[in-house]
Amino acid sequence: MAAPAWSERVRELLKRMNNFHEPGSSRDQCLPFLVAGQRVGSVPAPVAQRLQGYPAVFSVCPGPGHVELHPELASHEQRTAAVGQVLTELRDLGAFPCLREWRDERYEVMPRFCDPPLFSMERAATALLGVRCYGTHLNGYTWRRGRPCMWLGRRAPTKPTYPGRLDNLAAGGIAAGLGVMETLVKECQEEACIPPTLAAKARPVGTISYTYEDHRGIFPECQFVFDLELPEDFEPRVGDGEMQEFYLWGLDEVKNAIASGDFKPNCALVALDFLIRHGHIQPHHEPHYAELVEGLHRTL
Repeated sequence: MAAPAWSERVRELLKRMNNFHEPGSSRDQCLPFLVAGQRVGSVPAPVAQRLQGYPAVFSVCPGPGHVELHPELASHEQRTAAVGQVLTELRDLGAFPCLREWRDERYEVMPRFCDPPLFSMERAATALLGVRCYGTHLNGYTWRRGRPCMWLGRRAPTKPTYPGRLDNLAAGGIAAGLGVMETLVKECQEEACIPPTLAAKARPVGTISYTYEDHRGIFPECQFVFDLELPEDFEPRVGDGEMQEFYLWGLDEVKNAIASGDFKPNCALVALDFLIRHGHIQPHHEPHYAELVEGLHRTL
């Protein structure tokens, strides 16, 4: 049997990255997660059942109902401390697989990115409450013999998630207390040794959004995407050890890699977005063009 066409493989990738929207997902069984009356996530039923054991922190109103932080936890600091204590106990009990990926890095929780944070929580635990996470991704590109090429990294084999997979030139989640551009510049310097003065020239070109679920929980994510045209003589270098090496590939190689399964999945979407925006994938050549674009911008 012939290998599936490129567009079919990429459509399957987009479907996996948006499987929370698909029939048969746990979406209808999840309980809304509320803080101060505002919805900030979706809690899977098994997690909600476990949270019933912590009534001083989580109020669980069963089906159809919701999970809410206790109203007496009225400040950012109180909520952060109380939720952190519960999550630490659940981690020590080995209650959920995602907690084995504990990073000691906190993400802010809010209804929308522009809203004031309601509390912060351990990054690895966000999937338990289905709260939206944000990150920054950089497409680094340059020119060779008049043709555009993209710099890609390969993740270190020691990475806790997707070790050894292809990655964008620099990327990282937006931790509590940091902004979008601050995160981008930091990741550029740490991962690829891109000087801050050069990283600051990156252009914001939009976002991609998706929501998937797996055995660890629910992952609603929004990535802020940047393009940076690099000097032809610039070569990234391994910095903090999160990457093992870098490649400079033509856009046809990048396109093939997107469908190969070699990319970290969300990084494949960022590269796909680049190819679409720069006209390397065009509607008169790709019959599923509109579907590909739509798959990069699914939100709850």
